[in-house]
Amino acid sequence: MSAESVTAAAATLIALGSLYVSIVQSRLNVIHNKHSVRPLLQQRQIKDGVARQSGIELINAGLGPAIVTRTQVYLDGEHIGTWTRSVFDRVLGQMRDGVQKYGLPGGTVILAGQSVFLLRLAPFDRDQDSDFGDLVLRRLRIEVHYESLYGGEDYVVHS
Repeated sequence: MSAESVTAAAATLIALGSLYVSIVQSRLNVIHNKHSVRPLLQQRQIKDGVARQSGIELINAGLGPAIVTRTQVYLDGEHIGTWTRSVFDRVLGQMRDGVQKYGLPGGTVILAGQSVFLLRLAPFDRDQDSDFGDLVLRRLRIEVHYESLYGGEDYVVHS
């Protein structure tokens, strides 16, 4: 083998190695970019006599906006629909007026750092509003399906 052939083979191997490193780096960069805008929704059930409020709070603790794709609501283990006005009425039944409600139709955007109460009762009295506290803590489950700006992930948060 001549010196020119060895040099050409080495140059080709170096070029192929550089191409491989570039491809791997590009893929890692895409993964990093997706994580840099990943939302992270969390649900909290609140029954706080000191702060005098009770409810279900949805918080985006991630770095990017969460785009709600759909919701599913379960009352006493039974699926009753999506988080809309007709389901609000069924869930709240005969409870007293004053419960604040926040709907989540598909396409709703929850910004990074934003929090919303899906249900909230303030002022809350532990004795007078025990039915509402029981609803929030034990009987009601709301699943929120969401994705990032990239789309297609189908993340889920529920109580």
